[in-house]
Amino acid sequence: MSAAGALGTSADAFERSRTEFLGLVAFLEDEAAGGLAHSELEGQLQDRGRELLLGLFQDHLDLRAVREQRIGMVRDVEGRSRGTVERAHDRALCTVFGKLSVGRLAYRQRGCENLYPADASLNLPVESHSHGLRRLAAIEASRGSFDEARKAIGRATCQQLGKRQIEQLAARGARDFHAFYAQRQYTATADEDVLVLSCDGKGVVMRHDALRPQTAKAATSAKLKTRLSKGEKRNRKRMAEVGAVYQAAPAPRTTADVLPHTEPERTDAVCGPVARDKWLTASVVDNAADVVSQVFGEADRRDLAHTRTWVALVDGNNHQIARIQAEAQARQLDVAIVCDFVHVIEYLWKAAWSFHKEGDPAAEAWVRRHAKTILDGAAKRVAATIRRAATTTGLPPAQRAGADTCARYLTNKHAYLDYPTALKAGWPIATGVIEGACRHLVKDRMDLTGARWGLQGAEAILKLRAIRSNNDFDEYWAYHLAQEHQRVHLSRYANRKIPEAA
Repeated sequence: MSAAGALGTSADAFERSRTEFLGLVAFLEDEAAGGLAHSELEGQLQDRGRELLLGLFQDHLDLRAVREQRIGMVRDVEGRSRGTVERAHDRALCTVFGKLSVGRLAYRQRGCENLYPADASLNLPVESHSHGLRRLAAIEASRGSFDEARKAIGRATCQQLGKRQIEQLAARGARDFHAFYAQRQYTATADEDVLVLSCDGKGVVMRHDALRPQTAKAATSAKLKTRLSKGEKRNRKRMAEVGAVYQAAPAPRTTADVLPHTEPERTDAVCGPVARDKWLTASVVDNAADVVSQVFGEADRRDLAHTRTWVALVDGNNHQIARIQAEAQARQLDVAIVCDFVHVIEYLWKAAWSFHKEGDPAAEAWVRRHAKTILDGAAKRVAATIRRAATTTGLPPAQRAGADTCARYLTNKHAYLDYPTALKAGWPIATGVIEGACRHLVKDRMDLTGARWGLQGAEAILKLRAIRSNNDFDEYWAYHLAQEHQRVHLSRYANRKIPEAA
């Protein structure tokens, strides 16, 4: 509907809404309302209140249309003027209250696109859905499935959006992720705080057209059409790269604090450093090198002078370590790399079953003894001990496989197992933050039953979940709306400025 041209003056612009409001008051004053339960009153107020707000919104837009004054000279970004002005140009706007019509002046020129300065004043979106609906779509789609988001938006607004529309709105809402964090300033923190960087990956089931070329090729090379042959994989996942940056006050510890054995040691054990000011990112579009670069960029913004200690926590993945080393070298940074101690424990347990029967209590003592030796800085010695024991006891190749794997890991990664230095300096030695991020950002949302993702939708949801996990959503959304104003409106006018009426 549009009443922009029908309103003679602005005096009665809100007459319709006043009538609606008085009718609502009369309903509440009526004796019949006095017999309603509170739930019935809630329902009536919710429905009629939404209609009232919709009417107020429309009345205000109509009043703005009546009051809009002609601007003398309007030029586009290429300097072409718009010499003809027409009224009664309406466009639809679907809001959280319902559908509206926005009337405004059109500045026209033959062969040129119309310009609408009033659209810039309202910061109207390109699509018909309001920024309020876009915000809801971004929040709900990042929480659960698109179908659940559709239902949640319907409950909150009584507006019916399709799943594809919600996915598109969420994608538009996530587009300023990198720009937002690139311009963000951080307040100075104590130089003694450790700056911790970490990266990991988690597979996401994708549609075939969204797989990386090598994976897509492998997916079509199966021997049988209806089932997998022995040793074949489904090849339906694309790796989501996850990065984290946080800081922590150093908490010096000893081996007994990490692996307390007696009750007094457990009682006196010192807690490890606590992560704070955590920042997460995730992407299925960017590769590991790009995500590592983003992680370093975030750390740079927190330590511009490079006066703090930088520690990179890894699970032992060679490619991750290589990318971290390359990025550190390119930025001329000294970054200490530490392998996750929990991963070391898991390798020790694999080795333990080479020497002990499943469930043997002696295996626990065996793992503890070697773990303590590794914490004391003798990983190579433990590797040699395990190999020698496997050979001495004459274990067959199949049985000693776990022992050999563990020994090989300890030998290859010994440079990153300097736990005495890490514990003395008070650094963290476990990758719980990044592993938790992989579960929260990726698995909890992307691994829903039956979900298969396209690149655009998966990337948007990962970015939105990261923003919300970083507790930055409100600040980000204000930045996003400012960027939308620049992109959609200011970029169309000369000097990127909306001309004003005289």
